[in-house]
Amino acid sequence: MKLIKKMLSNEKDTTRKASFLPIPAFGYSQETGFEFGIGAIYSFYSYRKDTVTRSSNFSANATYSTKKTYNLALKGDAWSKGNIYHIIGEIRFKKMPFNFYGLGNNTNKTDEDKLVQQQIKVAFDLEKTFIKNAYSGISLGFENYDFNDQAAGGIYSSDPAIFGRPGGRVIFTGISQSYDTRNSNNYPSKGFFGRITYQYAPDFFGGDNFNGSQIKLNLRNFWKLSNKFILGAQGLYHTVQSNHTPFYLLPQLGNDEMMRGYYTGRYRDKNLLAIQTELRYRYNNRFGAVLFAGTGTVWGTSDFAVDAFKPNLGGGLRYFFDPAKGLSVRLDYGIGERKTNEKRQSGFYISLAEAF
Repeated sequence: MKLIKKMLSNEKDTTRKASFLPIPAFGYSQETGFEFGIGAIYSFYSYRKDTVTRSSNFSANATYSTKKTYNLALKGDAWSKGNIYHIIGEIRFKKMPFNFYGLGNNTNKTDEDKLVQQQIKVAFDLEKTFIKNAYSGISLGFENYDFNDQAAGGIYSSDPAIFGRPGGRVIFTGISQSYDTRNSNNYPSKGFFGRITYQYAPDFFGGDNFNGSQIKLNLRNFWKLSNKFILGAQGLYHTVQSNHTPFYLLPQLGNDEMMRGYYTGRYRDKNLLAIQTELRYRYNNRFGAVLFAGTGTVWGTSDFAVDAFKPNLGGGLRYFFDPAKGLSVRLDYGIGERKTNEKRQSGFYISLAEAF
């Protein structure tokens, strides 16, 4: 969600208290351009009398962007008393023009094809802890996609390796296992987080709709270097297993959280592996800054190569609108590789919450 809080004059900390912020929505990324709209954030503790229960956060927003993107979204991340149960939910309706460059880890700017995507997404995860810090969960999700090619004759319509051009529907069911020792789910200063998910999509809709599975592994660790400096590291692996995977379900390198600076979907394939580190500086309760660097790649069935990893680095600023819960607005600028006869890839982002 790309939001920035305009009501920056509220200096009251909300320690263990609920907070509700109806806010103008404003954000930016290279994929959407500038976004404008309205939103709201509700943050609370399901049990206020201890310091163990994590904050639950719900958000809603409706935005329109300068690149004619419509986005309606409801998101929730809730923790029960003592963090016994964890519920994650998302409902999204989105219409978004975007640039498509083909498949693989070496696409070219000259192959840019302009598409319009309409997406409906509904996803829910329920996790429960049976062993301290470990959570086992189940998930259910539905996604629907429609596409319109704005420039017929390009790589989108000519490449026979591209499946799912008209769009399609998919239902995922899955399981997950995580281990979490972070001291905060919003702005951790120490601890480890690891989560692996397996999701299977049965042949429910038939035809050319997706039938297969996907696995995602997300690892994070944080070290408190001093009262003002925190070092964070993240590794991400995503693979899709299917004989005919629609292009829109392939893992995509680059967004406002991982491999910042790369256009989302510039590189996409059946497998993705990326890592990043971030040095966070907290000047005071309200302001901070970061430096980040990472590398990542995508590949198909058998063409993984160490020398194919792409670099990224950059920096950003932070404003903490709710210091007690560690909720922030971030401004990041990232740069990536420079291919022959192309400008260096880069991106500017305005978003809510930390990248990881």
